[in-house]
Amino acid sequence: MPLSEVYAVASKDIVFESFDGEAVVLDLSTGRYFGFSDSGSKVWQALSSGVGTEALILSAAGAAMVGADALEAFIARLVELGLLAPSSATPLPPPDDLPAALAAASEPLDVSVHDDLADLITVDPIHEVEEPLGWPAVKQVP
Repeated sequence: MPLSEVYAVASKDIVFESFDGEAVVLDLSTGRYFGFSDSGSKVWQALSSGVGTEALILSAAGAAMVGADALEAFIARLVELGLLAPSSATPLPPPDDLPAALAAASEPLDVSVHDDLADLITVDPIHEVEEPLGWPAVKQVP
């Protein structure tokens, strides 16, 4: 799969937050959440903020854990998971500290998928709960 010049978060249902440099991504439409390795978190943060893929690959040139082939495979995986989509936006330059952050990464690029809380995350707490019990008592379909 040829890489796009730039990517964006694929949907408004994809939300994310960074905790101490580690990104956690949640797909509100499926209830799946995603955890990233340290190098994966840095790449996710760069791509989701509009950094261009060519600049990202150049930034990773000195990183032991982030080779160009691994980076292309990781981006393809994020697209396959529905987290990123090609964008027509103008690519942004990487942050000045990205090459050093990628060089300091101690884990290879990786994303883990979790769906153990999907039933709770996808419940509509206004319309799909038992009224006398409230949330998280999900209304049973007859």
